[in-house]
Amino acid sequence: MSSLYLQGLRQGAPFLLVTVPFGMLFGVVATEAGLNIAEVMGFSLLVIAGAAQFTAVQLLSENAPVIIVLASALAVNLRMALYSASIAPHLGPLPVWQKAICAYFLVDQTYAVSVARFENDPALPLRERFAFHLGAASLICLCWYPATWTGAVLGARIPPEMALDFALPITFLALVAPALTSLAHVVAAFTATVLALAFVGLPFSLGTIFAAGCAMLVGARVELWQTRRREAAR
Repeated sequence: MSSLYLQGLRQGAPFLLVTVPFGMLFGVVATEAGLNIAEVMGFSLLVIAGAAQFTAVQLLSENAPVIIVLASALAVNLRMALYSASIAPHLGPLPVWQKAICAYFLVDQTYAVSVARFENDPALPLRERFAFHLGAASLICLCWYPATWTGAVLGARIPPEMALDFALPITFLALVAPALTSLAHVVAAFTATVLALAFVGLPFSLGTIFAAGCAMLVGARVELWQTRRREAAR
């Protein structure tokens, strides 16, 4: 158990290079949008989803309707439902309280680290899977809170040359690029990129939601086409 926990800790550690600046950037942006320290920390503790937090704060600062804020944040976080479905066969048999811990700490980085480990070693005992996932989350997630607090407290004191905004694109590039392992994945990513740029002028970031929906549909169609081709070739 302790060995698997330490393995998870080690494999999650490199993500601190982007998680800490990412959390600090959210603290800065949230305070600049008018949130006080308690609201900023409550946001990070309850939501613990950086991309959705940034989306919600940006829309709130633009005085967007609450329904648009909620819909946009939920749309950005829909990938968590896919993560849950993917990791459930590995962690599903855990007791409810342990599953609740895993669910709370299921973010992009912990998912990427954990699912890769579980798929490479399908015979790993259930308790050791839990220990590994907890180890990965210990650094990735628990450092999110002090990083957010630091950004919220320091705010404008952080020099612009630190360029904390690099953390957001770098994080998703590091997670998405290795996952582009099929034609359907590549086509979906390309579709999302093109449409997001084409509809960047839409209000309340609606272009991103539209691009994501279209990309999923296109990727699914390509995958279906490939499956039919393989079946026809038999």
